[in-house]
Amino acid sequence: MDQTVTERYAGPPAWRRPLTIAAVVVAAAAALAWLAWAAFVQSTPRVHSQLIGWQVVDAHSATARVDVSISGGTTHPVCTVQALASDHSIVGQLRFTPSDGTNQVTVQTSRTATSVDVPGCVADGQDQPR
Repeated sequence: MDQTVTERYAGPPAWRRPLTIAAVVVAAAAALAWLAWAAFVQSTPRVHSQLIGWQVVDAHSATARVDVSISGGTTHPVCTVQALASDHSIVGQLRFTPSDGTNQVTVQTSRTATSVDVPGCVADGQDQPR
């Protein structure tokens, strides 16, 4: 009276395994396509900025040189420059419309700044500062 489980109970239908494999392949292809799209979009920003240098002018202003790269067709680029105090608090902030290339801007501060930071630039269709 020894019976195997598949003899006693019905085994899985023959179509289940190929369907499961096909579903996994389709899901993996969709996930890889999304990953490739996300990597491409994040690696090609419409506007990109980099702080070249900065100088504290006096107790109430600091200047910054910012290199900005703007892709063709980009609309409404806006960059942000922040002046920071020794306690790392923001003592001045300036939002400006950049031109492609090097931009020199002056940030008015509430007290003496000890450093300047450029969190980045945004544009229409690009919400993450770069």
